[in-house]
Parts: sequence; C-alpha cells; structure tokens
Amino acid sequence: MDYTRDSLTDSWWSRVFSADVVSGEPQRIGDGLVGMNLRVPLNSVAPHVPASVVVKMMSEDATSRATAITLGNYMKEVRFYSEIAPTIDVNTASCHFSDFDEATHDFVLVLDDLAPARQGNQITGCDVETAQVAVTEMTKLHGPRWGDPTLFDVSWLQRSTDPSGPETLNAVYGAVKGGFLDVFGESLRVTCGEAGVELVHELGAALVGYLTGRDTPHTLVHGDFRLDNLMFGGIEGGHRCAVVDWQTPAHGDGVTDLSYFLGAGLLPDARRLNEETLVMQYVDDLGRYVGDVNFNDIWRRYRREALAGVVMSVVASQIVQRTERGDAMFDSMATRHVRHALDMDSLSLL
Repeated sequence: MDYTRDSLTDSWWSRVFSADVVSGEPQRIGDGLVGMNLRVPLNSVAPHVPASVVVKMMSEDATSRATAITLGNYMKEVRFYSEIAPTIDVNTASCHFSDFDEATHDFVLVLDDLAPARQGNQITGCDVETAQVAVTEMTKLHGPRWGDPTLFDVSWLQRSTDPSGPETLNAVYGAVKGGFLDVFGESLRVTCGEAGVELVHELGAALVGYLTGRDTPHTLVHGDFRLDNLMFGGIEGGHRCAVVDWQTPAHGDGVTDLSYFLGAGLLPDARRLNEETLVMQYVDDLGRYVGDVNFNDIWRRYRREALAGVVMSVVASQIVQRTERGDAMFDSMATRHVRHALDMDSLSLL
C-alpha cells in the first residue's frame, strides 16, 4: 500500500465502487496541515457513484506526516468513521471507503463531498448566529454518548486519565514554548499585554496539574472543534453545519470543545457579549439528550477549559508544516485563546 495522487486511477475507483468509473483531475482543497485533502470528480452510469468525492491521504510534508504518525492521527480518523460515526448524531461526511496500514500508517479515506457547503474561516472568525448553529451541532456530537461507560473500552481514544499523557504533553509544551513565543510572542504582547506572555509561561509550570485535574471523561469530543473544521450550508444547499477532520477524537469533557470553539471562533468583543448566552444554549441543547444539566458546573468547566486553546496553539503551531496561512491561523488562535483564558481567570481554577 502506498497511497498517492497517482494511486487514484480509474481502475482503482472502479474497484472502490464496484462499477465502471472515470475520474477527473484531483484538486487540492483546504490547508491540510496534518493530512492532504483532494476533491476528485467522478463519472459513472452507476447511480450509487457520486459526482465527486473528497479523498484524504497522508501529508506530503515530512514534518506534518511524522507528527501525525506519532500522534496516531491517521489511525484515529479511519477508526472514527468505521467505529464511532454511526453512534452519534452529528452531521459529517459519509465514508465510502477506507484503508489503513498498521505498520506504516499509510491510509486513504473516500468521503462525501459536502459542497456546496462552505468551510468556516478561523482567521476572520464568525458572527454570533453562526456560533449558535455550531454549538447546536456540537451537542449532537456530545449528547448521544454522554456518560457512556463503553467509551472506556475504545482503547485508541485519547483521554486525560491515560497515565503517561500529562507528562508527555508537559514535556512537549516545555520543548516548543520558546519557539512559539519567538514567532507569536509579539502578537500576544500587542493584543494581551505582557500578561499574555506570562500566562503562557505560568501554564507551562501548571500544565500537569491542569491536565490531571480535569473531570472524569464525560463523552466523545472532537479535539479540534474550530471554524476551519466546520462546513456551513446556505441557500446553495448542504448541511446547515457539518463537522469534519476527525483526527483528534478523544474521550473527555465535552465542555473542552465548547470553550475551545467559542474562545477563538468569535472575536473577543463578540465573545464577551455573547458567551454566557451561548453556554446556556449548550446546556439547553445538551439537556435534550441527558436531562438536567447544571449551568454553574458547565460554566466553571468552561472557564477552566479556556486553557485548552492555549495548549493547542502553543504545541500544534510548532509541530506541523509552517505556511503563510497556517501562521496567520495560529496567530489568531493564540491571541484569542490567551485573551479568553485571561478574561476567564482560568489559572485561578487550577
């Protein structure tokens, strides 16, 4: 197995769909910092063959590829579609075909093309109405398996209770923190003052306590629930909201996804004005699945989990291929997540 663009021959497509298929030229879509995404037009008289699909493969960048293999990102996404997707209500792309090599982590996923739905933009952020739609979709991910003990049986899901997890992440954070501040430190000073840089340092000293002090895992979480991983439909069609890029699913606290999304999806002024209302919406929507949900408990966890976005910004920005848009994205994420953690006084909750 060695999946590349050249692997996508007409004969391969015909085997995938068990029908005669003629394919068009693959076109790169999205940023693909961890994997490579291609849109491929297909032509067939067979009614079950779609007009186009999205293919996911290993990144062509050696650094991103090595990171994904080490973290098991490719394996997790393949297993998400085969094992987890059928058990939740969240809108996502249907999977037509998958293959994964346990030895090399080479993989391929053939997914529904969600066009004409449009990808969110992490750099520009979103308005409150878009955030409301995303929060509702988030509860369709968290609600169906909230408190489900069988998630502990899914060995490949990351969870904060894994013995080596906090120490490993602490070591990585310490190793990359300096490089992160070299690139984004000035932006933090401009947007958050010196307190922003100090928070990055203080979190490094408290990181193990933050990770081990999280609540018992509650549900399935996305792990990177942000605008770039959401597809929004409009008058042209498509799901009102669909969630993609399942490379970091975990068994954890769903509020982490909520705080991570709102912390950088909304611009700071809009977040401050609307976040309490949006957290209440999450509580209400989640209640349709799990009954009574305590707002004060969710709000406390929401404040604490503002730190998750800081951790992601520091670590992820330093372990994937650097691109112009990638730097702009991580700059927006870092400054907004740090501002969020400062606003929430998150470190005081550790």
